[in-house]
Amino acid sequence: MAIKFRGKHNSDEDNGNIFWVTMADLLLGLAIIFITLFVLAMTGFTQENIQQQKVQMEVSEKISKELKKENIDVDIDKMTGDLKISDVELFELSSWELSPKGKKLLDKLAPIYINSIFTDKELAEQIQYIYIQGHTDSQMFAGVTSKDEQFLKNMDLSLKRANAVAEYIFKTNYNKAYADQFRKIVVVEGKSYNEPVLNEKGIEDYDKSRRVELKLKVKDWNVSTALGLKR
Repeated sequence: MAIKFRGKHNSDEDNGNIFWVTMADLLLGLAIIFITLFVLAMTGFTQENIQQQKVQMEVSEKISKELKKENIDVDIDKMTGDLKISDVELFELSSWELSPKGKKLLDKLAPIYINSIFTDKELAEQIQYIYIQGHTDSQMFAGVTSKDEQFLKNMDLSLKRANAVAEYIFKTNYNKAYADQFRKIVVVEGKSYNEPVLNEKGIEDYDKSRRVELKLKVKDWNVSTALGLKR
C-alpha cells in the first residue's frame, strides 16, 4: 500500500507565511504606537501652550483692571502679562537709586500686582516665576571703548536697577500673607542691552529700551496633564 506524504511542502510554506504575517502585525503595531505617541505629544505641547497663554491672559486682565481703577498708566502686555516701566519713571539718569517719583509709583503698583496674582490661589499655583528684569539701551558710556566693558557696565546697571525695584517692592504695602510665596518665585535679572525695544523702522528706541520689566513664567504642563490625567 502506498503511503503519500501530503502537505509537507505546503506546511513549510504555511510556517513561513505565519512568520511574515506575525512580523507584519508587529511592525504595524509598532507604527500605530509610534503614531499615537507622536499625536499625544503634539496634542500635549499644543495644550500646554494654550494653557500657559490662558493663565498669562487671566493674570494680565486682573492686573490691568486694578491698575486702571487706580489710574496707573504703565505698559502691560494683555497676552503675556509682561509689565514695562520706563527708567524715567523710576530713576535719575544713569543712576540705580529710586527717585521719589519711582517710589511713589511702586507704592501704588506693587500691591496691585502681587495681590492680583496671589488672591486667586488656583491661578497663583500655576505661576513658576516672577522675573524682575533690568534693561538698558546700547549707547556707549563716556570713556569706554571696549565692547566687553560696555556690555558689562550696562549689565551692572541693569542688575542694580532690577534689584533696587525688587528691594523696594518688599517694602510696599502688599498683603504680607503672600510674602512667603512671593519670595519663593521672585527672580531678579540684569539683561544689559540684549533685548532692545525697536521702533517701526527696526531702529533701537533708546528711551523705551531703558526699562524695568515684571514678567511671569507659567509652569510647564506635561502630556498627561494636558489630557486631564493626574500628575
